[in-house]
Amino acid sequence: MRDAYHEELDSIGDGLVDMARLVGSAIGRATTAILDADLKLAESVIAADEKVDDLQRDLEGRAIALLARQQPVATDLRIVVTSLRMSADLERSGDLAQHVAKLARLRFPATAVPHDLHATILEMGQLAQRLMAKSAEVIITKDVDLALQLEQDDDAMDLLHRALFQHLMDDRWKHGIETAVDVTLLGRYYERFADHAVSVAKRVVYLVTGEHADEIAPQGDVEGA
Repeated sequence: MRDAYHEELDSIGDGLVDMARLVGSAIGRATTAILDADLKLAESVIAADEKVDDLQRDLEGRAIALLARQQPVATDLRIVVTSLRMSADLERSGDLAQHVAKLARLRFPATAVPHDLHATILEMGQLAQRLMAKSAEVIITKDVDLALQLEQDDDAMDLLHRALFQHLMDDRWKHGIETAVDVTLLGRYYERFADHAVSVAKRVVYLVTGEHADEIAPQGDVEGA
């Protein structure tokens, strides 16, 4: 009975990895769709979000069933509750990728992104995808140091986000209000996606250590403290 119980716990972790990989792929494909005005690709990202939602519902159902049947001890209870929270972060990440794709669809056959901002949006999309891939690795490995690094990696997204706003506020902006709104929304989508990737990693830290990530310094910071 306990073997089956722990297999079910492991399967919940596998489901989280699947969700992370799906939403990471989604933000990458959505970025291509928005930059290339690729309607077919945008539609595929929008449709694929249903699979992420299905995975979350399935994971939640299994987690709640475990709580009801097994009355897990403290450590296992932490795994179940933390997994539920991670699934919510991942589901919201999928929604954000879908938002990018929907904006691509809305502006088709034009593109929502002016040519002079293509490189910035591309970099934001690639960084978002890398952050989520690292979050998936953290879920698999339970590597606390790797998880703590994600917040530092996210600083690059914050810098890109600020650079985007500086471009929008420049007196030389010539693309109109509608495009400014589109770019503002895109910047927010990528920034929030990255935040959710970091949140997933932080929850793994709590799952492994029982401590919140903000209370732990990466090993590389200890010697210099």
